[in-house]
Amino acid sequence: MRRKLVIGNWKMNGSRDSNAALLSGIAAGVAAESAARQADCAVCAPAPYLAQCQAALQGSPVAWGAQDVSAYAAGAYTGEVAASMLADFGCRYVIVGHSERRAYHHESNELVAKKALAALAAGLTPVVCVGETLAEREAGQTNVVVCAQLQAVLDVLETSALGKIVLAYEPVWAIGTGKTATPAMAQEVHAQLRKQVATRDAAVAGGVQILYGGSMKPENAGELMAQPDIDGGLIGGAALKAADFLAIVHAAE
Repeated sequence: MRRKLVIGNWKMNGSRDSNAALLSGIAAGVAAESAARQADCAVCAPAPYLAQCQAALQGSPVAWGAQDVSAYAAGAYTGEVAASMLADFGCRYVIVGHSERRAYHHESNELVAKKALAALAAGLTPVVCVGETLAEREAGQTNVVVCAQLQAVLDVLETSALGKIVLAYEPVWAIGTGKTATPAMAQEVHAQLRKQVATRDAAVAGGVQILYGGSMKPENAGELMAQPDIDGGLIGGAALKAADFLAIVHAAE
């Protein structure tokens, strides 16, 4: 049985003081129930705060990670952050292909695939995001879009690496809008993604964690994560309040 996984994506939010309170609250809340814990959790913070996450969370049940990574290992790439640098700060996860990176920075499916490879080479777990816009959903193109996004990654991975990635379905139209895909709508896409991974290796596909990333909140988390192919959440706004984030983690258990 797959363990549930809840990852907080802080996006471009935070300060040293607010982070300290948030991290302390999350770590304390998770540690209090660590013996009976049936779900894993992590926070993905802006790069300047990764050292703070490492200091606050080391030795706790909460993992940490980054929100993006360079496709390159090193070199003249001003402003980029290499996977090896993230590993230096104890990161376990890194988000790649988030819809905001695809939209605002014009990241292609092929670039996302390269970033996933770079993360894996450094021992990190890439959280590969896929998702469709409202226009694409209304045009009946959801499966075409998300399958193309995932296929670009599958095409560059060795079979042995398939089980080392996490997938996240994030319908773009449900991010930060207050709209949420119904559990049935989300489950349909999650099942399609798992089926697609199964074309490479059915056994591995059964173990790949697929998270839902479209406005998951304490109020809807339990119903969403009760679906057979929804293995947790990639949490945005609700990850910025310890109580809300912990409520989602508890809903996963």
